[in-house]
Amino acid sequence: MAKLVQCVPNFSEGRDQKVIDLLVSTASEVPGVTLVDHSSDTSHNRSVFTLVGSPEGIGEAAFRLCKAASENIDMTKHSGEHPRMGATDVIPLIPVKDCTSEECVEVCKKLAKRINDELGIPIFLYEDACTSEERRNLANVRKGQFEGMAEKLLLEDWAPDFGERKIHPTAGVTAVGVRFPLIAYNVNLGTSDIEIANKIAKVVRSSSGGFKYCKGIGVMLEDRNIAQVSMNMVNYGGTPLYRVFEVIRMEAERWGVPIIGSEIVGQTPVKALTDCAEYYLKLEAFDYDTQVLENYLMG
Repeated sequence: MAKLVQCVPNFSEGRDQKVIDLLVSTASEVPGVTLVDHSSDTSHNRSVFTLVGSPEGIGEAAFRLCKAASENIDMTKHSGEHPRMGATDVIPLIPVKDCTSEECVEVCKKLAKRINDELGIPIFLYEDACTSEERRNLANVRKGQFEGMAEKLLLEDWAPDFGERKIHPTAGVTAVGVRFPLIAYNVNLGTSDIEIANKIAKVVRSSSGGFKYCKGIGVMLEDRNIAQVSMNMVNYGGTPLYRVFEVIRMEAERWGVPIIGSEIVGQTPVKALTDCAEYYLKLEAFDYDTQVLENYLMG
């Protein structure tokens, strides 16, 4: 069976359509790799791509994308709502089919070394590829963002896994890792008060005592004049989407604010959505493997 790996690189550009189009074109050039999805957000000033392909193809496509981003995105001129530290901010690899996490880690390390050797961008390894527990959590790695990263690299515990203790002057720093499928999930609030979104994000995120597998911040969507709770759900089995949604709804009601919508950025495992359907429809004795038609046919 052919091995399949998913790659979800995040780029610090969501406004310049020429740069976005260049990245799309670059992502489509490597044989055996499919660009499944891409989305851009002007408020976050960020683009998220989803690629699927062979381990070798994914490694090549990710490198070409990182090179294109480094040549066309200047982090000294970048601003946006989403935390970031590099032109290519993060490159996660996810084993999809007939490929283990350990095999993905090997691809990850080869990719990280090549990026540093050929592009001069320092690399941190994170999640299942991390070299210390402090580096497992991407939020810890990215803390300080681009503006504070030059000083951070000089700290005793923060030498890059690949590269010297200095940032690339315009492309910054990149994190490369292997992880469980992550869901980028955002909830939009019927208010322009960013502080309400910040307070709700603090309630639900793990680092401040909320849900174990939820990372969240409040952001302002300037183009819509609304506040958003922007989250990364790093384990939808441990913390399902509906549970976080319900807590956000209750917290928003406390402030007299409605939820006006939510969104998933990029792709999501179907199980995360059927879990929500099972909860809200109060399904009894629902069998995911046999009652979801596509799963039955593919099984």
